[in-house]
This record gives sequence, structure tokens and C-alpha cells, in this order.
Amino acid sequence: MLTHRQVWDLLPMAEAIAVVERVFEDVARGEAHQPLRSVIRPPQSPGLMAMMPSYATGSFGLKAVCVFAGNSQRGIDPHQGAVLVFSGETGELQAVVDASAVTAIRTPAVSALAARLLANPEAGDLGVLGAGRQGEGHIRAFAVVRPIRRLRIYDLVPERAHDLAARMHRELGVPAEAVVTAQDAVEGADLVVTVTSSREPVLRGAWLQQGAHVSAVGASTPLERELDVDAVARSILFADRRESIESESADYLEAIRAGAVLPGHVRAELADVVVGRDPGRTRSDEITLFKSLGLAVEDLAAARYVFEKAMTAGVGTWVRDFA
Repeated sequence: MLTHRQVWDLLPMAEAIAVVERVFEDVARGEAHQPLRSVIRPPQSPGLMAMMPSYATGSFGLKAVCVFAGNSQRGIDPHQGAVLVFSGETGELQAVVDASAVTAIRTPAVSALAARLLANPEAGDLGVLGAGRQGEGHIRAFAVVRPIRRLRIYDLVPERAHDLAARMHRELGVPAEAVVTAQDAVEGADLVVTVTSSREPVLRGAWLQQGAHVSAVGASTPLERELDVDAVARSILFADRRESIESESADYLEAIRAGAVLPGHVRAELADVVVGRDPGRTRSDEITLFKSLGLAVEDLAAARYVFEKAMTAGVGTWVRDFA
């Protein structure tokens, strides 16, 4: 069993980016398997539960996670749950890994991988909408793949944006400021990240400069939207998985309903770009958009990696004779 703190110690961001890149290579080769996640959203509950089974890296995995957006106001992570790792040879349960930490690390790692492949090489002006845990994680992750020159952060709670800007300035040594509006964060940025729990668009396509790269992360259910129709229509769209975005992304589905884009607007999956099956960005003035919904194989790959490191380092709590 591996705790939140142990996962953070075992999975530095640079290693996490390499881990998710390898699992996307498996996806491209057809060596990873995952159905669409199952979501339970009781009308009387303020949260939801998602079940995300998968097979990759020679193992079976199951992420069971509850998402409670209001947890941020309580000072705890909105994502609560566990990633279970099972032997691919015997089916034995090998590890129970804190899902909050896995999600907090692998999500920005995937966004950073996409940015490394899709953003212009010189991109380094970063605008972030959302100053929660994922906002912080994305800033650190993007700093691994791009030399950040300037950082602007917007949040509905100004104090949270100010605190994060101050921490990132101290940690990364780059100019960082909290701004008054989302538009202030986005205009002029060549890297944009949206990590909010909004149900209405927070990013407008009119604000995006030519050549920008956008990672849209926060809206992961059909009830949430971060992008207006114009933002989707102006962009070359890449998905972590076509089936997921066509079933679950309100950002994409609303653009389809509005007639702003046609079905099939997704240019490629990230796995195709990772293995060179799709070239990704083809012109410096393109606006590229990576829509991330989160895949079960990402969780399994990260959990499997920390399990193997824990075995070598003797970290974690053993529960013997579990069966």
C-alpha cells in the first residue's frame, strides 16, 4: 500500500512524463486496453464516482475515484480514491496506490508531453486558468518541457492565484503574477492551460494568439465546459482518446451542436503523435488544442511504476495474506 506522500516521493515529474510517454507508445501499438469509464453521479450527491479499468504494461489496473469539486474549499484534493494494480500473470492484487497523488502527477505529465510535441519550440509565455493543485502541477510540468519566460495565473479566488504566483516565482525564478481576469492571463500567451471545474466557458477563442498551444484539462464530464465554441473551432484538435472526447467532452460536443465544427474535427490522438504516425503541429501559426479527459492506462502506468520503485526501495506498507 502506497500513501499520498510516498507516491509523490517516488514519481518526480520528469520521470512521470517518461512513464506516460511509454504507455502512449503501448496504446499506439494496440498493446493497451481500456473501456470507457463508468461514472456514477447520484442526483442527491455533491460528487461522483468513476471506475476506470485497464490493461497495460503487462498488468491489469482499476482506478476507483470520487470527485468532489467542493473539496478545494475544505483544503483537500477533489480527487479521492485508489489505483489497484493486479498481476497480469495471476490476477493477484499487488498494490493499492493513492489515486489523489497519481492523478495530481500523471495529469500534468500528459499535458506536458502534449505541449512538448505540439507547442512551438520557443513557446514559454504561460497563462494558467485555475490555481488549484492541478494548476500548480501543470506549471511545474510545463517547466520541465519548455523554458518558461513569464507566468500569469487567474483564479476566481484572487488570494489563491497570488499565493501560487509567489510560490512559482520563488521556485522557478521566473516573472509570475496573478491577474484580474482570465483574458489577462491568456492574451499574448503561447502556452495556455485551463484547469477549472467550470460549467461555463472560461476561455474564449478570440483571446488566443496565432501559434498558441492550449491544454484543456479541467472539464472532464459532459456537464463541464471550459472552452467556448470559437476556441474549439479555431484550433487543430488533438485528443488523448477519440472515443472519450466524442462521448464525454462538452467542449467538443457543444461545438458540434453549434455547427462550428464537423464530426471528425479531432485531428489525431496523442498516441499517434508520440509514435510519429501524425506530425502534430505543421505550421508555427496554428493554434493547437490538446483536450485531456484522462485515461485509465495513464493511472495504471504511473501506479505500476511507483509499485516497482517501492519494491526496490523497500517503501510502503505490506499487507500479507490479503486473500
